[in-house]
Amino acid sequence: MAFLVIYVLDNVGQMPDVLEAWQQAGAPGITILESTGLERLRRAALREDLPLIPSLSDLLLDENVYHKTLLTVTEDEAVVDRIVEATRQIVGDFSKHHTGILCVLPLLRVYGLDKPGRDG
Repeated sequence: MAFLVIYVLDNVGQMPDVLEAWQQAGAPGITILESTGLERLRRAALREDLPLIPSLSDLLLDENVYHKTLLTVTEDEAVVDRIVEATRQIVGDFSKHHTGILCVLPLLRVYGLDKPGRDG
């Protein structure tokens, strides 16, 4: 069985440390996506330095609106455990505000993971 680890990183300043920790934990590769949540968009719409009626594109141009979503797939449950613990060591207790959301999903089938010379 394989596992998908998804982490929505709230504090993008922590991304270099989280990426390094995931690599050290054995993540075979890491995909990074820019993402945002509805509440973050709503808060950004209330800012005084944006136009009176900002468009969605105005909001999305603001770098303070973004999270980073990190994804990795591994077949090793021990790697998953190390990734979770390494992330917790950097961002703190996930029950606290601004630590993001981390989840692990079992994958029934994965295609393309076992490629010769795969480097992430």
